[in-house]
Amino acid sequence: MQVSVETTQGLERRLTITVSADSVDSAVKQRLQQLAKTQRINGFRPGKVPVSVIKKRFGAAVRQEVAGDVMQRNFYEAIMKEQITPAGMPTFDLTKDVDGEDLEFVATFEVYPEVEVKGVEELEIEKAVVEITDKDLDNMMETLQKQHATWKDVKRKAKKDDKVVIDFIGTIDGEEFDGGKAEDFPLELGKGRMIPGFEKPLVGAKKGEEVTAEVTFPEDYHAEALKGKDAVFNITVKNVEGLSLPKLNDEFAVLFGVQEGGVDALKAEVKKNMQRELDQTLKSQLKEAVIAGLIEKNDIEVPQGLIDQEINVLRDQAKQRFEQQGQTAAMPELPADLFQDNAKRRVSVGLLLGEIIKTEELKADQDKVDTLIETAASAYEDPQEVIDYYKGNNELMQQMQNLALEEQAIEVVVSKAKVTEVEKPFDEIMNKTA
Repeated sequence: MQVSVETTQGLERRLTITVSADSVDSAVKQRLQQLAKTQRINGFRPGKVPVSVIKKRFGAAVRQEVAGDVMQRNFYEAIMKEQITPAGMPTFDLTKDVDGEDLEFVATFEVYPEVEVKGVEELEIEKAVVEITDKDLDNMMETLQKQHATWKDVKRKAKKDDKVVIDFIGTIDGEEFDGGKAEDFPLELGKGRMIPGFEKPLVGAKKGEEVTAEVTFPEDYHAEALKGKDAVFNITVKNVEGLSLPKLNDEFAVLFGVQEGGVDALKAEVKKNMQRELDQTLKSQLKEAVIAGLIEKNDIEVPQGLIDQEINVLRDQAKQRFEQQGQTAAMPELPADLFQDNAKRRVSVGLLLGEIIKTEELKADQDKVDTLIETAASAYEDPQEVIDYYKGNNELMQQMQNLALEEQAIEVVVSKAKVTEVEKPFDEIMNKTA
């Protein structure tokens, strides 16, 4: 086997590989002999068909099959010999394939870039420091109460977060229009479900009142005939309902699976969950800040083959999300352009973090792996069952080890970068995430 290596452009490499005629022809002959033992041809006894007859009938197909095997095998031998690491699968071009002569083919592929992570000491990273206050806990408890609240009639003016039941008729230039009329229509105020301006006169209105809303339909409104049009809605308030929150007592605690300890035990559990989610959010935000800084400081060339692989991963994930949302009808394949930028970024991040892991000679810390598994399991009813499932699944354990390595690489960057701690309120961090 003879090999020549050529750099065409960027990360692309082209190997021209020549394989001796003897090795190719002998492989073809052996394959034809095997066929002769199994083929049934009229006029010949089974297993007694002459190789010359087999060659005449199947020679071209056999040689094509052998050529494919030869290219695959010799390509991998060549890259090992030349110490080249391909990034993605090669394309083969068979340039010479003649009986009795050396076989020649060209393999074209991309290689991994040489990555040197720069500018780590220059990174300026803001690290949020957050404490869960009693007020934050009270707000969360109120949110839980609202999840189990009931609507009750009230005899006061309507306010934000109330529900009103209304009749309305809409007109444009004094004429009613399709879709502009409804009776006994329930509307929660403050949710922004109607066009801008519709709710304004309803806040402060009482049961039995008639109000008028003057609005302008948005230019991007779904109904073509209404886009940008001014309209007037005459609205009758038929009822006003307010949320009635359940009391914070033992019965309320039971709704969330707390059988003993009552409200205090529920608050303790809620705060623990809030802390877990906060820790995960802060970790994610710090990781994203580090990654953004690394990408800004290191503009690396990324193999298109790796980007294409990542596009396929993102496309499959998108398809799974659609299916989970009940959109199971056949849909066209999502175009690669939708995922190109995200895929390129993800590959860049992988290469940069991979280089840090290699340079720092990092190994997955088992304590960190265990902590990651325990954190994931803590959100389930039976955490130990989840932990055992992870530890009994090699693929999941590998994923957790890779995640631990990523976190360790991030920690290395944070330890070398210029980090500024900034105190921030719980709501700001969590609402931004939401």
